[in-house]
Amino acid sequence: MNAPTTFDPATTALLVIDMQRDFCSPGGYAHQAGIDIAPMQVVVPKVQRLLAAARAAGLLVVHTREGHLPDLSDCPPAKLARSVAAGAPIGSHGPLGRLLVRGEQGHDFVPALRPLVSEHVIDKPGYGAFHQTTLGSLLAAFGIGQLILCGVTTEVCVHSTLREAVDRGYSCTIVGDATAASQPELHAPALAMIGVEGGIFGSVMGTDDCVRAMQALHAKITA
Repeated sequence: MNAPTTFDPATTALLVIDMQRDFCSPGGYAHQAGIDIAPMQVVVPKVQRLLAAARAAGLLVVHTREGHLPDLSDCPPAKLARSVAAGAPIGSHGPLGRLLVRGEQGHDFVPALRPLVSEHVIDKPGYGAFHQTTLGSLLAAFGIGQLILCGVTTEVCVHSTLREAVDRGYSCTIVGDATAASQPELHAPALAMIGVEGGIFGSVMGTDDCVRAMQALHAKITA
């Protein structure tokens, strides 16, 4: 599937996935797990550009955060075990507070990408943003049928959310250079999967092209 050259502001939302300190900052979950967070930090200015363009074009903007209740009652034992194996047990104490726990410093967004008061935040306990959240009902309430996705990580939370969205009937565009993988060698294959079978999971677009498409909307609005 070819990437769209225009978006309908009435039915399109920008979904910014998990741009949190736990994944993008020193001392957070990813860093504690031995992951190189430099690729996550590289996408921050690209996501900033997407946010500015989406806001100017009047798109619905939704931010997601992965994390768990302080008592970890919403963290499946298998997920907790995986975090232990990774060397960063969910709920353990780190430089930014308890890892992947809601309300801790690490759970919050990186300062450069803090949501506006008018924007929506979805706190999610899983990798996909639809699992045990109100995201589906929020998008339905606004009549959204098309999603632009960016954030981290390409191969886990971005792809999980993408697949959930496609199964729910959304048309999806991933901004490829505004996502990053926990292991850089997984980034390109994760993006390549999207375009198989004529775009089975949607399309991939670059930040420059996506910003231009949203700027064209803004030009129409202000004309």
